[in-house]
Amino acid sequence: MGGFFGAVSRHDCVLDVFFGTDYHSHLGTKRAGMVVYDKKDGFQRQIHNIENTPFRTKFDKDLADFHGCAAIGCISDTDPQPLLVRSHLGLYAITTVGIINNADALVERYFSDHGHQFMAMSSGKVNSTELTAALINQADDLVSGIRHAQAEIDGSCTILILTPDAIIAARDRLGRLPMLVGQTEEGCCVSFESFAYHKLGYHDAYELGPGEIVQVTPKGWETLSPAGDKMRICAFLWTYYGYPNSNYEGVNVEVMRYRNGEIMARDEVKKGKMPKVDFVAGVPDSGVPHAIGFANRSGKPFARPFVKYTPTWPRSFMPADQKARNQVAKMKQIPVPDLIEGKKLLFVDDSIVRGTQLQETVDFLYESGAEEVHMRSACPPIMYGCKYLNFSRSNSDMELLSRRTIQELEGDEGQKHLEEYADSSTERGRCMLRAICEKLGFDSLGYQSLDGLLEAIGLDRDKVCTYCWDGKE
Repeated sequence: MGGFFGAVSRHDCVLDVFFGTDYHSHLGTKRAGMVVYDKKDGFQRQIHNIENTPFRTKFDKDLADFHGCAAIGCISDTDPQPLLVRSHLGLYAITTVGIINNADALVERYFSDHGHQFMAMSSGKVNSTELTAALINQADDLVSGIRHAQAEIDGSCTILILTPDAIIAARDRLGRLPMLVGQTEEGCCVSFESFAYHKLGYHDAYELGPGEIVQVTPKGWETLSPAGDKMRICAFLWTYYGYPNSNYEGVNVEVMRYRNGEIMARDEVKKGKMPKVDFVAGVPDSGVPHAIGFANRSGKPFARPFVKYTPTWPRSFMPADQKARNQVAKMKQIPVPDLIEGKKLLFVDDSIVRGTQLQETVDFLYESGAEEVHMRSACPPIMYGCKYLNFSRSNSDMELLSRRTIQELEGDEGQKHLEEYADSSTERGRCMLRAICEKLGFDSLGYQSLDGLLEAIGLDRDKVCTYCWDGKE
């Protein structure tokens, strides 16, 4: 994934962008960057690797050199950015969030003739932000260029541009990610997460529609290109990667997760499938609010049988090496023996993607003395790797636990019946649940239904992207 924060003010705004960007650290783990503009000294930029060191620590020493009344910052799970670009459109800084699935085709189509080149990354791939800028620069102005780039990109692309005069913000064409404007008496900001600017004293001013482009100055904002009619905002914003305090399209993340857990428990009780357990618990951290809702509705006591030790490793996937990530995940799990030994436990996790760390969690619980471990996923079985954002993105769909299990059960024939396997009321659906239970050691397994998840979000079904579950674009 990735996140962004920008601000334009009548006074120096470096600290606002420093803290505002830092508040997006939950969205990415590889690189981060800041660009500041000052009328006298021009653009100042810095990019750091944040795989093993938090954003705040890496950029703290840069603050003394940054100065200016306009700036943007980003957290990135992919390319180094923001980039500084000089073209016939002037000198500007740009950062993007999204995925370009047709990058090679775009390079071949538009930039294969003499006179064009890209700085290749170590993987040999083109920096997607640089490619986006190249597409923008084919037009006669930034707004036309942004519209051209977003129309040509297969995937999604949210764009933040800093010019000497303003910030230009463009929400991706189908609004898969949020983009909000905050305001104070001194200026305005643009942010992925609303809570990031609330903590800095900004109030909610505007939420961009899908594909909308706005210009933001200290005085306010102006729409340069209107929003489209169709929106497909990512449901995983609420299920997993959105921060609890955030609101997207008027729906709070934490409240949705409580409601989602309540719906899961309601439906399970109605079907008579609720196991007899001593405690309901959440797999920390994002599974906890789903579990609280589940416990409240089911009448089972909520508990925390294990907690995560996060002061030194806040996120288990920050180390670059997979072996190190697995070890960190294991080291973080600190049991509360009185709540595990001899107990029957029902855990709710935000999702089950590959199942690797969940397997280790279950082994850890049994090693700590649990009598039974029942698992519930707060979303449906993931059947497709995301092709619009970086969540649940895989080299192959067969990396996904559900697809891998289906292949083991029925081979290629099973891949023709994914909708049936995703429905636990069918024989194929029940067969997949049994197979995963045997593989990972659960005493029972249940997934939230797609209808239940959409009920918890509360938006019109056709406004929410559910591709990773049903393959529908």
